[in-house]
Amino acid sequence: MTTVPTAVTATDADLQVLRAAVEVARRSRASGNHPFGAVLTGPGGEILLEAQNTVTTGRDATGHAETNLVRLATGKYDAGFLRGCTLYTSTEPCAMCSGAVYWGGIGRVVYALGEDELLALTGSNEENPTMALPCREVFEAGQRALPVVGPVDLPEAREVHAGFWN
Repeated sequence: MTTVPTAVTATDADLQVLRAAVEVARRSRASGNHPFGAVLTGPGGEILLEAQNTVTTGRDATGHAETNLVRLATGKYDAGFLRGCTLYTSTEPCAMCSGAVYWGGIGRVVYALGEDELLALTGSNEENPTMALPCREVFEAGQRALPVVGPVDLPEAREVHAGFWN
């Protein structure tokens, strides 16, 4: 069991990329999917990849933005490189996505909207059976530290969900 560092304050660069992840979530929603988006940056902070949620259009329950991004990243980059990368996501990774991020070898996670905040927005909507399992708890069960920054108070991360789950 590894101790994962507690949240630190997001940097200006983190905020910029989180906003990009929210824009990906907006495009996901406009494409007929759930409003979630993820972005991968390289060790120098450059945006490498992005992924939308494709649960609805792909008819795939595992088509979350983060798992889609991990599939792309592990197909394109080696594990050593991914350890220096950061996954940014509009919403805290769920348990499934957290496992994918961990096994994909990505080195850091930054998220805006917390899973608890998402549950408050979605309620018991059957399209989003949110688990009360923070990503930090999933990562702590692993054998390597995975630093997490979040939740980051970003109003647009909540706004992208407005009226979607009603």
